[in-house]
Amino acid sequence: MKKITFVLFILFAIVNLNVFAQSGKKIKKVSTTIDSVKWRAEHYVINRDSAYADPRIAIKKLMGGNKRFVEGISIRPRQDAQTIKKLENGQQPFATIVGCSDSRVPNEMIFDQGLGDLFIVRTAGQVSAAASYGSMEFATLKLNTKLIVVLGHTDCGAVAAAVQRPENVPGHIVTLINEIKPAVAKSAHLPGDPINNAVRQNVIDQVANLRDLEPILHKKYVDGEILIVGAVYDIHTGKVEFLQETLLNLPQKKPK
Repeated sequence: MKKITFVLFILFAIVNLNVFAQSGKKIKKVSTTIDSVKWRAEHYVINRDSAYADPRIAIKKLMGGNKRFVEGISIRPRQDAQTIKKLENGQQPFATIVGCSDSRVPNEMIFDQGLGDLFIVRTAGQVSAAASYGSMEFATLKLNTKLIVVLGHTDCGAVAAAVQRPENVPGHIVTLINEIKPAVAKSAHLPGDPINNAVRQNVIDQVANLRDLEPILHKKYVDGEILIVGAVYDIHTGKVEFLQETLLNLPQKKPK
């Protein structure tokens, strides 16, 4: 009996020493003060007001949030009761995301943003029509949001359907496929995966369409008041790639 008691005591001591060691490691990991300059740099945090005021900073803020998501250090900002109360009387999202309805691409999560940060328009294949255009214009005119990001994603089902062109497509699904077909044709000669090639081209085409959309978006884009860019989310890695083709020769804001 004494031997059993002694063995149990030794085991208890070992377990507690191990827990103490582990807790020491944890304390060491979070030794940096939350929201300090060092902590903000390590977590790619960019000031929200600056992102709302300047679409170029807004792009960097989205990139930083996605880096946190990919690296497993998401901070899940502005997702509490205090923020809900703060937003009761209005919103000022710093970016509009025109994305796909795919359930694997939750925008606030992949960009690690919170309540009131993103104005989101989602349809399959991020194909836009009148209601979508009106939503973007609303965000631009009424909410003063200065960045629009067209966000596609790899292995998109709507794009795959446009590539495969199935017969007797039911209901209104055919309208989605028809809108994506031009991107499929443009990217058909490219090496690699035809679906993901078409995904990228579809985003590039949609960015171009929005930049030319009259009467609101085109003028504001040309005058440099807003930016419209494209990106693709990789469903295998969680990484968002902002497409270089849509980041070139962005307009500068014209002085008033």
